[in-house]
Amino acid sequence: MKVTYYPGCSLEGTAKDYAESILGICLSLDIQLEEIPDWNCCGATAAHSIDHRAGIELAGRTLNLAARLPHSDMLVPCPMCFNRLKTAAWTLNHDSSSRYDMHLEASLPKIWDLANFLASDPMLKTTAKNISKPLEGLKVVSYYGCMANRPPEITEATDFENPQALDRIIQNLGATAIPWPYKTDCCGASQVLSRPDIVSRLVGKLYDMAQRVGAQAIVVSCQMCQANLDMHQEKIGADWGKRFSFPVYYFTELIGLAHDVAGVEKWLSRHITDPFSLLKRLNLWNSP
Repeated sequence: MKVTYYPGCSLEGTAKDYAESILGICLSLDIQLEEIPDWNCCGATAAHSIDHRAGIELAGRTLNLAARLPHSDMLVPCPMCFNRLKTAAWTLNHDSSSRYDMHLEASLPKIWDLANFLASDPMLKTTAKNISKPLEGLKVVSYYGCMANRPPEITEATDFENPQALDRIIQNLGATAIPWPYKTDCCGASQVLSRPDIVSRLVGKLYDMAQRVGAQAIVVSCQMCQANLDMHQEKIGADWGKRFSFPVYYFTELIGLAHDVAGVEKWLSRHITDPFSLLKRLNLWNSP
């Protein structure tokens, strides 16, 4: 299967673990990724807040570059990028004013959030066939964040209040996805730089609920969410007067683990909160 691929900026920097895990599992699943030539930043997080037109046209330019490739599907791993690309497509297709200097090509591919693509029935079947190490005993909560599902008129999500993509993927790997009420609550995103007190309240609430429902780990599909939840557990725990120690896994890393893909140790070693001890206790990790 060949698809168009838009990695986005952070996967080439702070989220290399996510990027490498995507490449690893796509090789395992026989998905060939063709990166959009000369793609540019989608405008998240600042551009659309500062200049609406620039925010739309930055993403629109990438969409038109994607239209030149022959594939019918485009995979976008970053929920923020996915949201901006979908917003640009919706806006340029529905706004009849002349305030934009571009139009969209008619041959645009279908824009997929990566988690939703891999949670489709055909991909779940393919993923299940390649499992060599079922993740039995692993109990997690799936954390979707704000951007991949809302607003539904833009994202076209039908389960935006209670998304299921990550849950379906996790269950398919043999792990347990525990229901919880904070799937789509905000982590504070880039406010971690300017208002860490806000992020402490928002993320602390997530940790507290994950602990209360009996989760051992948190699974994400967003690199901003992963950073906020993974990096500050000791500080936020101190703010809350509690001890939190949740591994925060990308769902792609868990697919790689279940498929015994080379590179999993390298990906997980970039995490801040220890991702290995839990896997060792569950006999899911044998590396020293």
